[in-house]
Amino acid sequence: MEGREPTPTIMMQEAPFAEQVLPIALRRLVRFTVDSGETVGEEALLFDAPGIEEVASACAAIVLTREGEARAKTLLAAGARYLFLGEAALRDSECVARLAEAYPGRIGIFAPVRRQRVTWTLETESNADFRTLTPSIAAPTWEILLADGRESGVVLPWWLQAMRERGASQFLVQADLRDDSDLNILAELVEMVGERLWIAPLGPNHLPYVEWVKYGQCCQLALPDDDYRRKEELFAEFLSPPSDDAT
Repeated sequence: MEGREPTPTIMMQEAPFAEQVLPIALRRLVRFTVDSGETVGEEALLFDAPGIEEVASACAAIVLTREGEARAKTLLAAGARYLFLGEAALRDSECVARLAEAYPGRIGIFAPVRRQRVTWTLETESNADFRTLTPSIAAPTWEILLADGRESGVVLPWWLQAMRERGASQFLVQADLRDDSDLNILAELVEMVGERLWIAPLGPNHLPYVEWVKYGQCCQLALPDDDYRRKEELFAEFLSPPSDDAT
């Protein structure tokens, strides 16, 4: 996050040939409960919950799935270092601009996404001799979901750019990467917003994290608690020393 010490990174081994893989940064994405008794550290991204004010200054950021400007101000006053706004930004995008102006470098966007569904239209009028099927979208893309899981109709790449123009400085995107199309979407997002982007899984059924890094070019991941505890195992390919016969 901007204005803070750099996130601890896992250094990958040097890649063969001319290809060089960047270090990766990991965060814990946690659903906070006040009675968990767990110590919250600087690596944690916490979903907003009652009582979170007590640890607001200890975590890396707080994620607001529904709540808006008033709740954001309460948490910032309680010492929150950074906030990711979710559905509230869809309802009122100017609240992002207002908060970013009042709290520069401390406001970002949270977006749960899913592959946008393709619909087909049978076109028969332009040429009487042919009937063609036209897809609703030209290429696969991610669509932002509302907090209850419903589709919003808002396409993610356009939305991130619009929020960046309103002052959002980081983007936390929660998605399920299931195939090469998703990896291509991710790589395009990384190219568009670079180190402003954090990616987290939306559910358990996704491609291995190493493919997110290798083919999606993702360098910053927010992992569910169980996966974060297994990070050495999940990213073992990048932690193991190079073999003697590497060229």
